[in-house]
Amino acid sequence: MKKYLTYLSIGILIGITLFKSEAASWFRIYEMFKFQSFHMYGIIGSALFLGIICIQFIKRNNLKSFYKETIVIPAKEKGFYRYFIGGTIFGLGWALAGACPGPMYVLLGAGFFNILIVIAFALLGTYLYGVFKDKLPH
Repeated sequence: MKKYLTYLSIGILIGITLFKSEAASWFRIYEMFKFQSFHMYGIIGSALFLGIICIQFIKRNNLKSFYKETIVIPAKEKGFYRYFIGGTIFGLGWALAGACPGPMYVLLGAGFFNILIVIAFALLGTYLYGVFKDKLPH
């Protein structure tokens, strides 16, 4: 139970950070896609930079998880088209909905209940991917 409370606390902290930094703001996302502001690119770029540093630190120092298990990060298959097509579909959905998956729940927690429509269709899309996964190119 303590493990789940820890995860919930971290999730709440991340949600507050996303909301206060305006990363969950539809207006900020709209600005980003129109190349009118550096705000979101700064947030995404900072996260990417920090992620690269943390992953390299984990790999080079053979760190263990909180449960004393070795953290294994498998190498990804190299490829262009699958990431380009997947990224394009993700970006189009993000632009149309005005929120990517993480901030959707932040917006719901902030009281924007119309985001439930977007969450429902995101879950439907995830379900349909699971149904058709074997038929799709990977």
